[in-house]
Amino acid sequence: MRMRRLAAILLCAVLTAGAVGLPAGKLVRVLLGQTISSGTARSGSAWEGTLASDLVENGKVLARKGAPVRGRIVEAKESGRLSSPGVLKLQLTSIQINGRQTPVHTGTVVRSGSSHKRRDSTAIGGGAAAGAIIGALAGGGKGAAIGAGAGAAAGTAGAAARGKKDVRIPVETVLTFTIR
Repeated sequence: MRMRRLAAILLCAVLTAGAVGLPAGKLVRVLLGQTISSGTARSGSAWEGTLASDLVENGKVLARKGAPVRGRIVEAKESGRLSSPGVLKLQLTSIQINGRQTPVHTGTVVRSGSSHKRRDSTAIGGGAAAGAIIGALAGGGKGAAIGAGAGAAAGTAGAAARGKKDVRIPVETVLTFTIR
């Protein structure tokens, strides 16, 4: 019985040796090592970067600015043409501390592309209005109705052609992750 207890204590000591106790809520600033775009990134892919500032806990520097970090793309959603802008969700998974990649559990940083609605409705509405004016000049009331329909279709096609609103996070962007 005594040997089992001693073995259990030793196992706990081995497992916690070198472990870094970062408290929940601790902020970690990271400099992104590459550009990530919702149009090309894939969920589950890895990304790399460096610490943007020293990682300090209880007055002790655990890792210096520039220490390598790793993360994963939790979600990468490409933008649609007329709706749903692109989305990127990133997590930090490890920080190099004392020469070792140390696993960390963080919250998710989320970036979304801007909305399509205003631009698309302007293009479609503007196309319809222009078509109605041209149709009215060419063929009166009936021409205005036909022109409005044709103009709206042209505006929709134009909005779809200009389309996508992917989100892009450029290299060297500073992201802040929260330890959980």
